Amino acid sequence: MIVIFEELEKISSLSPEERVSLFGNVKKSPPSNRLHRSSMMLNPLNLKHLNRLDELEADAVTLNLEDAIAPSRKKEALINIALFLSHLESSPSFVIVRTNPLDMGGREEIEFLDDFGFDAVRIAKVRRVAEIEEALSLVGDDKEIHISLETAEAFRDLSKWRGVDSRFTTANLGILDLLADLKLPQNALKTDNPLAMHILSRFLTDASIAGLRAVSFMYQDYRDTTGFEEWCRIEKSMGFGSKACMGPAQVKIANEIFGMERDALSRALEIKEAFEKNSASDINGFMHEKYGFIDEPIYKDALNTIEAFEKGR
Repeated sequence: MIVIFEELEKISSLSPEERVSLFGNVKKSPPSNRLHRSSMMLNPLNLKHLNRLDELEADAVTLNLEDAIAPSRKKEALINIALFLSHLESSPSFVIVRTNPLDMGGREEIEFLDDFGFDAVRIAKVRRVAEIEEALSLVGDDKEIHISLETAEAFRDLSKWRGVDSRFTTANLGILDLLADLKLPQNALKTDNPLAMHILSRFLTDASIAGLRAVSFMYQDYRDTTGFEEWCRIEKSMGFGSKACMGPAQVKIANEIFGMERDALSRALEIKEAFEKNSASDINGFMHEKYGFIDEPIYKDALNTIEAFEKGR
């Protein structure tokens, strides 16, 4: 097993203030993995979890400073993140730090961590585009900005936030907080409930309009792998490519389901070749012996499939 620190006992015996003296000067290299099938949340109060940042199978890992951390321990969590990042040379995962809302400590958290090696800041409870613009001004050019979509205002306006900045790349659906903010019942979160399907559909469509990666919600019953898999398959059929995960079992399922099927890629490449060959003879609609009628919309879908594969490869 690869770990960052061989011994954790010394670290755990120190106060947060004393842990600062152990900060290193390492800044991890950019991730080589471009996939975002799975996005796993980690609690930075758990040193054993942080110690495995260099070997996790999740495509993305979010170090959570927000609602899972009691106010009395947020400073400890912040210092733990800085400590482990300062010794992290590389990670197969895209490393994200989820901060508190900017006006509830998020500004200070971003400023404290910005010089350390990670890949994106994820801002909680965003309500206005001005918060995204402020976050962009606080982080270095080497980092992305992600948001947690958890408020009625963000749900209403997401599609209007296209072109804010090329570093604003990703929206994560915090569906339980969103339902609470909309004053809608959380027991609506069932695969056969039209309200849940509407929220997912609108979120995905609006994120696409805004040019953002859409990460679907975290299924919190980590022991119910059957239920998690059912949601993943539904979301994949809708067009999602990424799912929030709680623990390695969910990561394994998400990586498998949201992976690009080789059959889909082969189909797209064949359609692209056939369309471009016929188009050169001014034929933009024709019957294909294997795939039926092909015209420009079918061709564009094939190009999107190829592009998605290239981005994730």
